[in-house]
Amino acid sequence: MLRIREATVDDATMLADLVTQLGYPSQPEDITRRLRALPPERNCVLVAVVDGTVVGWVHVSTHCMLQVDEAAQVNGLVVGRRQRGQGTGRALMEAAEAWAKARDCTMMYVRSNAQRHDAHAFYRHRGYQQAKISLTFWKALRKEP
Repeated sequence: MLRIREATVDDATMLADLVTQLGYPSQPEDITRRLRALPPERNCVLVAVVDGTVVGWVHVSTHCMLQVDEAAQVNGLVVGRRQRGQGTGRALMEAAEAWAKARDCTMMYVRSNAQRHDAHAFYRHRGYQQAKISLTFWKALRKEP
């Protein structure tokens, strides 16, 4: 049976595997550090658990921006390969949306890599509309050891 709950550092090993599946190679210690760094008043990481195993997660956060009222953003969503197509992603998104609504967010945003066509279909099926096409730029601010 599927259960949704907040993530804890005890989930770090399973979360690291899922984050790696998403395309961001990570170790449990990376996940532990990142979870602890998220300000809880503006962030929530929810996990989907089946038979004691974390099979998916969603990270949602609130954002205050000058151009719009307070909104929520899905910062990441992944469901393990063997669990996909079974309603896990839907359950995670519903829980993330409920979290955002409880914080009076007026809008929910999600960004998705242009190559993730299955994800785009998933979000459209959940009622999300494509708002724009944009480029993402990044710059390393410190050198890796």
